[in-house]
Amino acid sequence: MIYTFLRRALFLLDAEKAHNLGLTGLSFLRACGLSGLLAQARVADPANVMGITFPNRVGLAAGLDKNGAHVDALAALGFGHIEVGTVTPRPQPGNPKPRLFRLPEAQAIINRMGFNNKGVEALVANLKDSDFARGIGKNGGVVGVNIGKNADTPLEKAAEDYLFCLEKAYAVAHYVTLNISSPNTQNLRELQKEAALDDLLRQLKAAQTRLADQHGRYVPLALKIAPDMEDATLTDIADAVRRHRVDAVIAANTTVARAGVEKLRHGDETGGLSGAPEFRLATTVLGKLAHALQNEIPLIGVGGILKGEDARAKMAAGASLVQLFTGFIYRGPTLIHEVAAAVQTAKRSTS
Repeated sequence: MIYTFLRRALFLLDAEKAHNLGLTGLSFLRACGLSGLLAQARVADPANVMGITFPNRVGLAAGLDKNGAHVDALAALGFGHIEVGTVTPRPQPGNPKPRLFRLPEAQAIINRMGFNNKGVEALVANLKDSDFARGIGKNGGVVGVNIGKNADTPLEKAAEDYLFCLEKAYAVAHYVTLNISSPNTQNLRELQKEAALDDLLRQLKAAQTRLADQHGRYVPLALKIAPDMEDATLTDIADAVRRHRVDAVIAANTTVARAGVEKLRHGDETGGLSGAPEFRLATTVLGKLAHALQNEIPLIGVGGILKGEDARAKMAAGASLVQLFTGFIYRGPTLIHEVAAAVQTAKRSTS
């Protein structure tokens, strides 16, 4: 009930201002020891994925905490893992405002943020101060760092940006996600095509091997893909991640489709659509990828989870973990506990 009241107030504000205010408020509550006013205790449901033990199977998708400045406050709400970013080598302002739009009638969001962030070095500094990221105390957990390229970096030099971010984030991340699927950085999705993806993965896997020797620990690499692709492209991606031994795939990023929201206010805004209208598309892509990979590589399901039943559908489609974003905005911390309990029950019933 508290979150319902807070959401009503926040939804009176511009979406991006409300976003920033909400994060600041969560950090304030944690500093005062009051996170329990919004959330129940974290569901304990350990799962080993990518060689990492996750406290439970529910995480926060990248995009909410781009600079890793509020990890401990978000973790106090019950997440088993937090994915921060997308972060780029250099700070950048992102796309012009307004760039974030709510579609409450559809429980959806459209964003064209454009990787606005303070740069990878600022994110690393924040994670070094995070108890959750360092695994301190009973609320320690898993942090993924989602990396991308700067908007002004030519596509042919994109690998240099990903390599730079991987080098910087390696020491503080439990896993690193390669974001090649945002629709809000021009031509970024070209990196999903066969030759470009093959070259990118080859370079990053070589760097991963070198960094593992250097740091004395292996940090898995995940790949985040778009839901908007032909089956042939999806097959190429499956072949590439198998060939290069990518550690996980996250399916899926936001969609450029507008099915179900065309006539709604803001429904025609440019950017990526997330939330309930994306659920079927993202889950279909997840299922096709699971079939193509035959359980060889773990999958993380994201896109349109608004209730526990949605998360169970992701697990049934082949996910080992799930992530929340838009559903968390609309339903708050209650959804975290509901989803964690739902996927725990789903896993037990199939074991």
